[in-house]
Amino acid sequence: MKRPLEIAKEEKAMETIVTLTNAFETLASMRIAQIKNQVLQSQQFFAELWHIYSQIRVDNLFRFGRHNEKEEIIDKELFIAITAEGGFSGDIDQRLIKWMLEHHDPAKQDIIIIGHHGALRLSQLGVQYKKYFKLPVQDRNINVLPLIAEVRKYRAAFVYYQTYVSLMSQEVKRIELGQAVQDKGKQIADREELISEATYIFEPSAYAVVAHLERSMMDIALSQVILDSKLAQYASRFRAMSVAHDRSDDTLQGLHTAYNRAKRSQSDERLKEIINGMKKAGART
Repeated sequence: MKRPLEIAKEEKAMETIVTLTNAFETLASMRIAQIKNQVLQSQQFFAELWHIYSQIRVDNLFRFGRHNEKEEIIDKELFIAITAEGGFSGDIDQRLIKWMLEHHDPAKQDIIIIGHHGALRLSQLGVQYKKYFKLPVQDRNINVLPLIAEVRKYRAAFVYYQTYVSLMSQEVKRIELGQAVQDKGKQIADREELISEATYIFEPSAYAVVAHLERSMMDIALSQVILDSKLAQYASRFRAMSVAHDRSDDTLQGLHTAYNRAKRSQSDERLKEIINGMKKAGART
């Protein structure tokens, strides 16, 4: 049996773990609330842009912000995978990478990876990717322009990302970016106001304005996907910390019980020694 002093040291170390896991759990919960509010604000801005865009576009085609017909398009699809920046995200990144690779053919698709954890995982699997971007640290004013510049080079772009279901449930999802933007627009109710070349002057042209709006809406859509991924990552972290906190707390309680038993056992041994010593002293007299 361990000595009480040894158990006390282990108990002190476990108290630190319990405190840390509780702190990380609280931080993850706070970040979830902040990101939810940011997503709501971006959805409202998207609705305003879609309202203008839907009135001035000349057809139902989504051109990814390309108004110059001379732009060379790569005859391949682009896969964008959004993962965590660090490895502290449970198993959801592994699930996402595995699912993406089930659909991946190097001759037909190029990969852009967001997040160091995903880039490291692809390197371990020997899978080449075209570019790597760090997962944005901030949740506001996310700069996705370099990513949009890459998207516009391809005939289609698919995004693999993590989505938030609840604090204890996260899933991986795949969307086709152009279709996702249009699907978001279809959910927005029409308004009576009419914006057209007959009532407004567009500079340098209506096509250029439509292209700018498409790029702006892709900016919002990609930002929302990144925020959704971060939301899922924080939820996964919350779940991991919640489990770790419960386990460490149980271990702490067990150590405390073991410490009390060891103390009682030590006291009993000392008492026995005293009694035996008294017995021996009495026998001598």
